[in-house]
Amino acid sequence: MDQGALDLSRLQPVLPSPLQPAGDERFARHGVTLLLKRDDLIHPDLPGNKWRKLAPNLRAAAGRTVLTFGGAWSNHLRATAAAGRLLGFPTVGVVRGDELAHRPLNPSLARCAADGMRLHFVDRATYRAKTAPEVLEGLLSLFGDCAVVPEGGSNAPAAQGCTELGRELRGRTGTVAVACGTGGTLAGLAAGLGDDQRALGIPVLRGGFLGAAVRDLQREAFGGPAGRWSLDERFHFGGYARTTPELHAFAEDFEDRHGLPVERLYVAKLLYGLTVLAGEGAFAPGSTVTAVVTGRP
Repeated sequence: MDQGALDLSRLQPVLPSPLQPAGDERFARHGVTLLLKRDDLIHPDLPGNKWRKLAPNLRAAAGRTVLTFGGAWSNHLRATAAAGRLLGFPTVGVVRGDELAHRPLNPSLARCAADGMRLHFVDRATYRAKTAPEVLEGLLSLFGDCAVVPEGGSNAPAAQGCTELGRELRGRTGTVAVACGTGGTLAGLAAGLGDDQRALGIPVLRGGFLGAAVRDLQREAFGGPAGRWSLDERFHFGGYARTTPELHAFAEDFEDRHGLPVERLYVAKLLYGLTVLAGEGAFAPGSTVTAVVTGRP
């Protein structure tokens, strides 16, 4: 496939994504307006930050095989596989956990395989070293000439792609909050917002490393710090892909209140965190807070 054949506009993304009010007394009683940035409506197979991060990487790949990384329930792997099916380029997914190779595929990996992705399972030690030159060389020797996209799609092109999210919200809100897994969306969002706005990241996993990841991505993408941003690491509910009955109850209640299907691993944690912060008085009366809905169930 030549570069001209990879036309992402054929997918007809909905951009800018809708911005919707969410009347919620848990915010209103503190004088705060809650808005929902519906990035989940950008594309049915590449929703939210998956579109914003993948699009620049796919353009750079120009139709070559895309090799990328993820866990057994990775939304990023699913979106990459779907893009390959829709646009006609090969995909390879390097999956954490070699024990999974001998088990039936879960629904997420089964969807990847159905979309044509070649799944390659590696042990967890190898996966942790996935950016090491010898590991990458080994993968490329197996799969040939590939465009390598990092886990979660978060690299400098991805962060640059996410600046458009910030630009779409300039002048519309004070704080823009987003759930964070690898930091790419937050890095670009903050860079795209206006000087009087700030980006708030809600990490969905433990470890305390996302601050450094965001700083590194901004340095690679923009040459240094860009925009105002911060993290609140209290709302991961035990770590990546972990939930609790409390979180599920909150998500179900939010769905009933607003008629919005709430994805549990990212979006529910974001909305829960914002509700707690509103109750703590973290947002000034008269202010507007926007939650970026980055995915769907």
